[in-house]
Amino acid sequence: MASRQFATFEVANQLFGVEVHTVQEVLSYSEYTPVPLAPPAIGGLFNLRGQVIAAVDLRVQLGMARKALEGQVMNVILRGDGEPVSLVVDRIGEVVDLDDDTFEPPPDTLSGPTRELVVGTFKLDGRLMLALDVNQAVDTQRVTT
Repeated sequence: MASRQFATFEVANQLFGVEVHTVQEVLSYSEYTPVPLAPPAIGGLFNLRGQVIAAVDLRVQLGMARKALEGQVMNVILRGDGEPVSLVVDRIGEVVDLDDDTFEPPPDTLSGPTRELVVGTFKLDGRLMLALDVNQAVDTQRVTT
């Protein structure tokens, strides 16, 4: 039986996951530089060992209010199609091994911006994990409704 590993995290008490191979690292960071005229989902930029990283607020991508980038903020640094990009999340979870046969398509009740970001779901112990499309999650040019 084939399985995949997912790095999990929470936003607004909802569990999300991305495949581990798309994650460069996870970290907390506290110094962000605002970016004038940037799309609303760009929370700011930060310097990670000499590399400038854009912080994409996953709350905004999901159609919610922006997270205040004050104090230590949790980041999931993803390897996208180009440069590494950070997803700003509420809480970092754990790495889980999930069997491919437990994968289900997104529920019909999932709507709005979240529907565009989620490729499917996995049932975990008492929780539902929404698997994100990494490229959609960091695409700040898409229109949220």
